[in-house]
Amino acid sequence: MTDPATFVLATDGASVFVRNLTLFVLAAFVGYEIITKIPTNLHTPLMSGANAISGITLIGSVVVAGSGETLYATVLGFLAVVMATVNVVGGYLVTNSMLDQFRSGGRD
Repeated sequence: MTDPATFVLATDGASVFVRNLTLFVLAAFVGYEIITKIPTNLHTPLMSGANAISGITLIGSVVVAGSGETLYATVLGFLAVVMATVNVVGGYLVTNSMLDQFRSGGRD
């Protein structure tokens, strides 16, 4: 016979997963609706804001990598640092490229 506490924990874990999945899907729909309503001339400032958020993600991934209690956590933290760094640098390069279009051509 199954222990009732085990059943409650299994059900609780499944409900947490369903709640997180529901939140993710809702956030994806809301994000899509917001992004599609933004005028084209505001895309560059929006990208700069997204780069700032990516910078916060980079700080969080450094914390996770540094406080890894297991090798698995440390490796995942390191991968998060690498991917967040690529995201931040790439975002700033794209933003700089867009801003170069608005600068005058007189400078060398």
